[in-house]
Amino acid sequence: MARSDLLIKLVESGLQGNEELFRTSVQALIVDEKSKNHKILAERLEKALLKNTKKQLDGNINTLNLHKNQNLYFERTPSLSLESLILEQSIKQNIYELIQEHFRVDLLRSYNLEPRNRVILSGPPGNGKTSIAEVLATELMVPLITVRYEGLVGSYLGETANRLNELFNFVKTKRCVLFFDEFDTVGKERGDSHETGEIKRVVSSLLLQIDNLPSHVTVVTATNHPELLDRAVWRRFQLKLDIKAPSKKQIEIWIERFERENNISLEYSKNVLLKRLEGASYSDLNEFGMDIKRKYVLSIPNSNMKSIVKSSLDNIKFQDSKFGMEAETIE
Repeated sequence: MARSDLLIKLVESGLQGNEELFRTSVQALIVDEKSKNHKILAERLEKALLKNTKKQLDGNINTLNLHKNQNLYFERTPSLSLESLILEQSIKQNIYELIQEHFRVDLLRSYNLEPRNRVILSGPPGNGKTSIAEVLATELMVPLITVRYEGLVGSYLGETANRLNELFNFVKTKRCVLFFDEFDTVGKERGDSHETGEIKRVVSSLLLQIDNLPSHVTVVTATNHPELLDRAVWRRFQLKLDIKAPSKKQIEIWIERFERENNISLEYSKNVLLKRLEGASYSDLNEFGMDIKRKYVLSIPNSNMKSIVKSSLDNIKFQDSKFGMEAETIE
């Protein structure tokens, strides 16, 4: 949104007494000033907004100050690139299109459109959901803010909803990727008879906060248990991606990349390796690769790569059992 439009909205919201419009306009103005490297003005606006927000919150949580401590989130500078991940082409294309929408936001807004900014990732663990969140932050050149549930979920009535409110008020003033891992922790089905009224209130508050997110905040959620999520959660997300375990072709790409990047040969045919590694997650593959590298380094100068690979494959027997497979001994 152009600066002139932001200023007009500020005036309109003040005259109308529309607090929500006023807050949203100030948050957008803060982001605009930060993008122009006007750090001092942006920080003063941010402090004024947070100070006002703090006054409106229940006295029980006045000790929380997200601007000074990070009990509710962990922020870091991302480094993973899109090309570093081995993904299905359709998944990679969806991610690329989302990135392009944010890079061409001015064009979209000239047609009264906004870039998509709500992504949900589902699928079995260890296959790159967290990495995709980091990739989005890297490609968008923004920080990755990961929610810390131990600081977010409170034991008292209304405490979690209040903390969610503080968290979202803070991130709205930043261009960032906000990442909820294990999203089923806070996005549970409200119709579940085993859940308390507090959880139902938290889900309602969470959905409202997601609806009100400005497009410069990209919220990414990940879940290993999509069946546990409230049905209303799915409607909030514009991009829904199912991240599956690697196929044989993707495992083959991983093997080729591992050999190329480490300048080594695994000394076994790809068919043998694919047979043994089929069903593994990307996390399993990466641990397999790290095990080989550790054994190789520790055995220098008498390294026998074929023996090392055989030993590392034997060590993944317990992983094979997760997939209902019997590990075979290779010679």
